[in-house]
Amino acid sequence: MKYKVMNYSKLSCFILFFSLVVCHKLTYAQKTTYMIVHGAWGGSWQFKNTASELVKKGNIVYRPTLTGLGERYHLADTAIGLQVHINDVVNTILFEDLSNIILVGHSYGGMVITAVADSLPDRIKKLVYLDAILPDNGESVMSLMGKSSGDNGLLKFVKDGFILPFWVKDEHKFPRDVPHSMKTMTDEINLKNSKRTKIPSTYILTYEDKKAIEKDDFYPFYKKAKQRNFKTIEFVGDHNPQIKKLKELVDLLEQEK
Repeated sequence: MKYKVMNYSKLSCFILFFSLVVCHKLTYAQKTTYMIVHGAWGGSWQFKNTASELVKKGNIVYRPTLTGLGERYHLADTAIGLQVHINDVVNTILFEDLSNIILVGHSYGGMVITAVADSLPDRIKKLVYLDAILPDNGESVMSLMGKSSGDNGLLKFVKDGFILPFWVKDEHKFPRDVPHSMKTMTDEINLKNSKRTKIPSTYILTYEDKKAIEKDDFYPFYKKAKQRNFKTIEFVGDHNPQIKKLKELVDLLEQEK
């Protein structure tokens, strides 16, 4: 009789443990997974608070830092090109075995998420361009946003193969923006998978002056997104809403589920 009671007890514990595991997996599966790709000169640190707020709301958030930037700035090298940054995100998805992702790209990050979606379209639930570059095949950041003269645009701040963040005054402060490899800006994007164009996409344009919205650097990409029938959103704020408009940005991202 004692043996039967002990056996029954073990069976009950096993059933309870199995139920808890199943419930945990089901709960985890129901969570929305965001992956946020930061912009040039920056790092995942810029979206730390964004991620924290999204997690509080029951989401899962990944924030890969692109090679040579943020906490990986010790790896900075002029040989780092666009494909290296694409691989940073692709490999995060593959090694973390992620799927059904809402992939968010800020600014330069738009180049990266476009190529990632081209490589792994079946893993992406939605693309969100946050005041970001929206490229076509064969285009580069420089061809889209650069100027022909060294006195203008990105070329004005190039030194020794890097584009310098001229706005950074204290180079000993952390966290901070850091020099960005010029090669990532001149490399052309290679897009060849038509399945990428089937992914639902949203474009969020930030602006500070409604009257001057058409002069905004990212307005051409917003206009292109409209032509492609993306969901489009006009957001009042500067280029970095993750810093000054955190709550509003998180609310917008929540609506993209």
